[in-house]
Amino acid sequence: MDAAETLISVDVETGGATPGDYALLSIGACLVDDPERTYYVELRPEDKRTTLEALEVSKLSLDVLRTMGVPPDEAMPQFAAWVAEVVPEGHRAVFVGFNAAFDWMFVADYFERYVGRNPFGHSPLDIKAFAMGRLGSTWAETSMKVLGPKYLSGRPLAHHALSDAQDQAALFRALYDEPAHAHDD
Repeated sequence: MDAAETLISVDVETGGATPGDYALLSIGACLVDDPERTYYVELRPEDKRTTLEALEVSKLSLDVLRTMGVPPDEAMPQFAAWVAEVVPEGHRAVFVGFNAAFDWMFVADYFERYVGRNPFGHSPLDIKAFAMGRLGSTWAETSMKVLGPKYLSGRPLAHHALSDAQDQAALFRALYDEPAHAHDD
């Protein structure tokens, strides 16, 4: 991995499918190369819709978050400060996610609204796409049902943002160390 890049695995739990309609409920992040260096926050939900399915997956309580959650205008600057703290001078923070498009849109939206800038820039690294290229696999073969048994000892993601970010970091490291698939040209 390029020494001028600091890879940060990020996972979120949300109230639904899109940041325009649903609140960001929790963020977990860790350094890919040092998964014990972490950031975790549960956010006070914005006044947006939630789906029962999303809450059942994350096991987060809106009532608890409304009283104990960190307001987004405090949580996002704290997250930006953590990113600045763990990324060495002259390095670029790279957002790494499993199905990065989903997690990315929430994090990017909240950073823009509550910090005015995104410390990750404008492009995430998607572990699923990386796996597809590294392994020469199909998109369907990049599901956690396929990759988890081989690279995570079969354990399922917990749907806790920090635990999942750490598992994603382990998955990415294992895929990165996997020999590249030879492509027939």
